[in-house]
Amino acid sequence: MIITDTHTHLYSEAFDEDRHEMIRRALDSNVSRFFIPAIDSTYTESMLQLESDFPDNIFLMMGLHPTHVKANYKEELAHVEEMLQQRHFYAVGEIGIDLYWDKSTLDIQIEAFKYQIQLAKQHKLPIVIHCREAFEEIFDVLEEEKSEDLFGIFHCFTGTKDDAHRAISYNMKLGIGGVVTFKNGKIDQFINQIDLKHIVLETDSPYLAPKPYRGKRNESSYINKVLEKLSELYGISAEEIAEITTKNSKQVFGI
Repeated sequence: MIITDTHTHLYSEAFDEDRHEMIRRALDSNVSRFFIPAIDSTYTESMLQLESDFPDNIFLMMGLHPTHVKANYKEELAHVEEMLQQRHFYAVGEIGIDLYWDKSTLDIQIEAFKYQIQLAKQHKLPIVIHCREAFEEIFDVLEEEKSEDLFGIFHCFTGTKDDAHRAISYNMKLGIGGVVTFKNGKIDQFINQIDLKHIVLETDSPYLAPKPYRGKRNESSYINKVLEKLSELYGISAEEIAEITTKNSKQVFGI
């Protein structure tokens, strides 16, 4: 069984004490592919080091996270563009809009989101979307940018069933992680009505640990708890879900 974690921040400071051991635990748990989203330029070297340490398992993205769209965002976007020109990445991400932490930057978040969508199209890459309290704003941008070469993943999907269908209509897979195991997560109430061909698995580690680890540091091996929950909800084996979702990830990322 091959399990793919399509979204994990393995370079996070939360893993500084045991990064390699944590990755080994995941590998021992059948998680063999890790897709690494970018946040900003300060993490680029750490990401490249991870790829060097685990070249068969680590797949890098490049992008500017919406919560890091600050006064210097144009310099950060220039870094993203430069890195995309220098070497291959598997996606532009994570990008999007976050209105949970700071609503005052909405205008420049939208500008950065659109700019990075254009970069993804230029490089024929998927986008990986971060959305927090911003579904309508995200959908407005996707409606404006929709085209055959717009595709990717709606990371950490937490919306309604209608939001799910709308995201899928823009050629987005739904990234499903620990939230599906939460009592108040709500996506467990309808996710089995969404065809598995639209689903990929993720942890977003070190964040959003699934039950029974909720509130603790998340890590990629815990994706098995997400797999178990989806197996229960869909009524098929974990092996089958792992196979389908890994196939979906290969389709998105082009591997």
